[in-house]
Amino acid sequence: MEGREVLVVLLLGLLLGLAGSSPPPSPVACTRGTSDCMVTNVYGSFPDRTICRAVNATFPRTEQELVAAVAAAAAVKRKVKAATKHSHSFPKLACPGGRDGTIISTERLNRTVSVDAASGLMTVESGMVLKDLIQAAAAAGLALPHSPYWYGLTIGGLLATGAHGSSLWGKGSAVHEYVVGMRIVTPAPASQGFAVVRELAVGDPDLDAVKVSLGVLGVVSQVTFKLQPMFKRSVTFEKRDDTDFAAQAAVWGNLHEFGDMAWLPRQGKVIYRTDARVPVSTPGNGLNDYLGFRANPTLALITARASEEHLEEDGSDIARCLAARLPPSLFELQGYGFTNDGSFFTGYPVVGFQNRIQASGTCISSKEDGLLSSCTWDPRIRGPFFYQSGFSIAVSKAPAYIAEMQKLRDLNPRAFCGLDAKLGVLLRYVKASSAYLGKSEDSLDFDVTYYRSYTEGEPRSHADVIDEIEQLALKKYGAVPHWGKNRNFVFDGAIAKYPKAAEFLKVKARYDPDGIFSSEWSDQVLGISGSPNVVGKGCAIEGLCVCSDDSHCAPEKGLFCRPGQLFADARVCSTRPAASGLRDEL
Repeated sequence: MEGREVLVVLLLGLLLGLAGSSPPPSPVACTRGTSDCMVTNVYGSFPDRTICRAVNATFPRTEQELVAAVAAAAAVKRKVKAATKHSHSFPKLACPGGRDGTIISTERLNRTVSVDAASGLMTVESGMVLKDLIQAAAAAGLALPHSPYWYGLTIGGLLATGAHGSSLWGKGSAVHEYVVGMRIVTPAPASQGFAVVRELAVGDPDLDAVKVSLGVLGVVSQVTFKLQPMFKRSVTFEKRDDTDFAAQAAVWGNLHEFGDMAWLPRQGKVIYRTDARVPVSTPGNGLNDYLGFRANPTLALITARASEEHLEEDGSDIARCLAARLPPSLFELQGYGFTNDGSFFTGYPVVGFQNRIQASGTCISSKEDGLLSSCTWDPRIRGPFFYQSGFSIAVSKAPAYIAEMQKLRDLNPRAFCGLDAKLGVLLRYVKASSAYLGKSEDSLDFDVTYYRSYTEGEPRSHADVIDEIEQLALKKYGAVPHWGKNRNFVFDGAIAKYPKAAEFLKVKARYDPDGIFSSEWSDQVLGISGSPNVVGKGCAIEGLCVCSDDSHCAPEKGLFCRPGQLFADARVCSTRPAASGLRDEL
């Protein structure tokens, strides 16, 4: 079956709106009760394909049990990491390192502690899934103003990685900006029972460290949010030519409170999201049930992946580009999953209450159907498998970066079809934050999703384009990585771009002096010791390094280390012939 036909099968499956699903498996799996455990992410693989092991796992149900779990690890100075219900981070944030660590899962710390409609204050346990917080807040007539678009994240997990929506208005789109209190369990001396609960509130400078912590300070127990009265939003998507894309990027976030953009580079189009508050009296009961976050027929997912692999291995650019046109077209036709009344999409604008518009993810909440259908990324099937890069550039610099990406696209438009196939490059606005590891200035976040092979070290078509886009952003425009996304090389030297990194590390030294919440990975990312780069044969293929030698690519398959086509300081794996004198330079 050709790629076009397979994608039709998959997308028709999306349109069926299947009610059943098989929720993703737990990221923590133990062979003997709660001993001899492994932890992974929801995709079933970390970027470096590490198998992460732990000697045991605990599943506390109360703060007291959480304190006991941290104390038990601290007493013997055993490495420990917190894991969440679904674990959507790409990097190894939940891996304690070695084989004798402990995993503390927050899956059962998932309750509402208190909610006060009059004050707008709501306290929840850190393992609560975003979907449940949104629903509980709505029941009290309250709304979380901004959130990620996927509601399968836990509160502790999304805060640890600085997750966000899209906005420059008010406090901005990062969820941690609405936190006014936290309780975190950290190690302590023997005289204090080896673990203590630290309670932080507005005015405590440590709150700016704990709000975005990468999980290296302890285990968050509870979070208190300052919410807003429930409100409605009006959403419209419009596709336009990308001729003024760079100029629009500079102003769009100031014009629309929830505005974002998705760039389809091969098509030369941008999908603009016009999204703003409207009076609650405005008619409409719209619902966001984004197509990509619904359950899909498992057979269709497997078949679509098989076709994608065939196109990668044997397909031409023309075939790949033809196949890539279908997903954006079908998503556009169906309003991207937005409906005007909860059932049907009849046109824009879609008006609905915040709790029904801000996020979605129905594939995690349906009843078990024996894996007849599943989330697109479910690791139990050989379905779509991908990388996701996320990096933020100051809004003031973003237009120039976008213009350079367009120039790179114009050199070989077909090389960008793979991005179109994944619905383009998503751009979201994030406001400057006081959080030590938050954004230091108003920024535009770029999310790039692309094909990944199940075979380690296997090249993918036009990989040099993605690598050049990333290196251009990081090296020329000072981009900072999203803490919960990306491959290894993106984190190399990233911590130096955070003006308050030193303050964060001082808090870390006070909260966890023995480093039981540290790992080799977190020490590398935070610049404490080592580098996240893993240099060796084929390392650049997997994004474990930036190539400096042909062996870092796949010379046996015709891929050599070359400068970027547009950004000469980039080093990418390419089939292009070497320029004169390049080998001496490398």
